[in-house]
Amino acid sequence: MKNLQDILYKVNLVSVHGAMNKEISAVIFDSRKMVENAAFVAVKGVQSDGHQFIEKAILTGASVVVCEILPEKIIDTVTFIQVKDSSVALAYMATNFYDNPSAELTLTGVTGTNGKTTTTTLLHRLFNDLGFKSGLLSTVVNKIGEREIPSTHTTPDPVELNRLLREMVSEGCTHCFMEVSSHAVHQHRVTGLNFQVGLFTNITHDHLDYHKTFRDYINAKKGFFDALGSNASAIVNIDDANGTVMVQNTKAKVRTLAMQTLADYKVKIMENSFSGLILSINGQEVYTNLIGGFNAYNLLSVYAIAVELGLDKIDVLTGMSKLKSVEGRFEYFTSPKKITAIVDYAHTPDALKNVLGTIQTVRTRNEQVITVVGCGGDRDRTKRPLMANIAAEMSDKVILTSDNPRSENPDEIIREMQQGLPVEKSSRALSVTNRAEAIKVACALAQPGDILLIAGKGHEKYQEIKGVKYPFDDFETVKETLKTLQK
Repeated sequence: MKNLQDILYKVNLVSVHGAMNKEISAVIFDSRKMVENAAFVAVKGVQSDGHQFIEKAILTGASVVVCEILPEKIIDTVTFIQVKDSSVALAYMATNFYDNPSAELTLTGVTGTNGKTTTTTLLHRLFNDLGFKSGLLSTVVNKIGEREIPSTHTTPDPVELNRLLREMVSEGCTHCFMEVSSHAVHQHRVTGLNFQVGLFTNITHDHLDYHKTFRDYINAKKGFFDALGSNASAIVNIDDANGTVMVQNTKAKVRTLAMQTLADYKVKIMENSFSGLILSINGQEVYTNLIGGFNAYNLLSVYAIAVELGLDKIDVLTGMSKLKSVEGRFEYFTSPKKITAIVDYAHTPDALKNVLGTIQTVRTRNEQVITVVGCGGDRDRTKRPLMANIAAEMSDKVILTSDNPRSENPDEIIREMQQGLPVEKSSRALSVTNRAEAIKVACALAQPGDILLIAGKGHEKYQEIKGVKYPFDDFETVKETLKTLQK
């Protein structure tokens, strides 16, 4: 239980109606999860407006209601608190309710279109390997030390986020590495957190179904760095045209990383093959198990963050040489008949281009590259023809298929992708709506030595169709199919 006045610290109050000296059992913004003596925060969400559920929240136990618009009916036994922005209020209330756990951790936030999951996961592994118990908040999984907790969002809501951070502190974690999505910044999920390091990886067209314009998307990412304190470090990839934009208004100490220009942290690829990358980082050579130019950036980011957090440079490089690839991120195997299958989460044009570009650098040119790719439903439609175009331009054969169609017709999504196919290369492209069948077709087309890329879903173990998540695993599907075909 927490005193109401204590959990309202830093909340901008417009008006108060009722008693303030109350003990609060929980901070809740979903009326379906209401408990007795909780504070209900009415948040205007994308799908619904919490103000519509104030009455229900009171009937099921709320003793405090925090809202932007007061209801017509004010009940004497309930405290009504009017605020300017319920989302901001929720973030501060959650932080206060859990006694500001981020202040007791060394918290690192990674934002950008691509590379967030790989960078945070590698950091978590590196720090644990070097003796620091750390937490991870990622798209794939949340971890407290090595204990796994299922992940439902790239960045959790403020209540769940602060609860997890408090759990990390209670279990002895000293560090936490978390993905910070543009949605999370825009919806104030990370407001009130005390970040020691913020990293910008890159930005390309994505999530325009939510942000509407690319400028809005950039500004959402930039908002993360605007909020960093003067004691924090802001590390930005200045090979990206928007890298310097991110830190224009930050109070944090700015550090730069790059492959193509002068920077505080510089990487050069010495060798890139299916056996791994040999990199030169700030003049020190290191062998790694990861593959591809995009992973050179990810590893440089890991190095920069670790050094900014005070770790010994040689210890960091030694630790990096032992790191393995992240599930669903350029995860590959070679079948007994020498067909190489790669599964990658690439679901944006830039990510797909990076993965296929990496394949081009390690292939022999005596084989085919066969790409299976789809686009998610209820998401940014502008990238659909772009994804198909990139796949056709950089592959020998392409199979367009379903990703997570969600509420949309998968055939319509594929039709929109087909609009991006170059006329002269349209004969290289097939359309197979069923994803499992598309993977089987790709495997049947492959000859010894060929390279298969299954793009878009990566680590996901499901396919979402009409609101239902069906079990589906790209990696297991391609592995079992190749095994069956090659008996």
